[in-house]
Amino acid sequence: MKTQLIQRPLYIEFLTTWKNEDVIKVVSGVRRCGKSTLFEMFRNQLTTEGVQAEQIININFEEFDHLYLCDPTVLYNYIKEKIQPGQQYYIFLDEIQNVRDFERVVNSLYLNKNLDIYITGSNAYFMSGELATFLSGRYVELKMLPLSFQEFVSTKDADKSNLKRYYNEYLQTSFPYAISLDATKKQQYLEGIYSTVVLKDIVQRLTVTDVSTLENIIRYLYSEIGNFQNINKITNTMNSFGNKITHKTVARYMEGIEDSLLIYKAERYNVKGRKIFAGTAKYYAVDNGLRQFIAGDRVEDFGHILENIVYLELLRRGYQVYVGMVDNLEVDFLAIDPKGDRLYIQVAHNTENETTLARELKPLQAIKDHYSKLLLTMDEILPEQNFDGIVKMPVLEWLLG
Repeated sequence: MKTQLIQRPLYIEFLTTWKNEDVIKVVSGVRRCGKSTLFEMFRNQLTTEGVQAEQIININFEEFDHLYLCDPTVLYNYIKEKIQPGQQYYIFLDEIQNVRDFERVVNSLYLNKNLDIYITGSNAYFMSGELATFLSGRYVELKMLPLSFQEFVSTKDADKSNLKRYYNEYLQTSFPYAISLDATKKQQYLEGIYSTVVLKDIVQRLTVTDVSTLENIIRYLYSEIGNFQNINKITNTMNSFGNKITHKTVARYMEGIEDSLLIYKAERYNVKGRKIFAGTAKYYAVDNGLRQFIAGDRVEDFGHILENIVYLELLRRGYQVYVGMVDNLEVDFLAIDPKGDRLYIQVAHNTENETTLARELKPLQAIKDHYSKLLLTMDEILPEQNFDGIVKMPVLEWLLG
């Protein structure tokens, strides 16, 4: 089934901004989050701008027709034969991690000043080794996620009276292809993503022999989104489940799970001391539908699910995201933008009860600096409310912003 191309304006803007700049454009993101489609849309844009077909070289290394190009020498020679001096070319190398010694190929191609190079990879570790060393200071990275709520709503009729219904649909999955599938196919599709990520991005890379324990850790993390975890706690929990595993192995598995981009980590940050507390962190799922498939439907988790969605949205908007600690109080998110400005966010599913409202405002009230403070909630709020500088607003409106 060929689906419509869902517009990803934030990501297209990134590629457009860096087009023809003397840096390699790296797009990383979990499998099936839309990296290949993003490249397709950007190539379409190049064509409308007058770039000729022969100036665009596109290779997806997960296509059977391109398997022979996974040999680095063959790949390099293939591209070199297609380019001519004095002509500008746009090179798209999709799922480049499938090419042995790909970093050497990319580095060599980069030396040709008439090549504008774009690459994707489906895990974090492909940028953590030799490629990052080879290309230090010569690449920019776009960390891509599945659909935002705004992108999801853009596929609908955009009737704001239906936002809560759209939100409930969005919880089923944010993977672009999956949103148009029926419930049965959606589950099968998510199962395929999960199996591929576990097998290709974790088991094969780490040579995992105890796959059952690895999957138990993933299931545990997904069932405990938004709760503090550390290696000791995870190890003890696994052993209490009957899995015989050491702290060292858990730490290794955790690194592999994070690198596969199935989960994201928010560490604790001392708001007053401006210091990160390493070791204990909260973890969030890359997609709620995937979380539900792996950990089951946990109805009581509405608040943590909403928190998860806000966390991912902050990442999309370019923030570094931490859990803020103010004395013995906890702020859901301390988000720091590239300029160093801060945004404090408390997320609550419902604050219509006065006691709940007071509890949610308390950590924000303890922060005495001048940065913006938000309380995001599913409450009906007319008009927007302000509590001595803390703005309470509808979270769905914020997600659309």
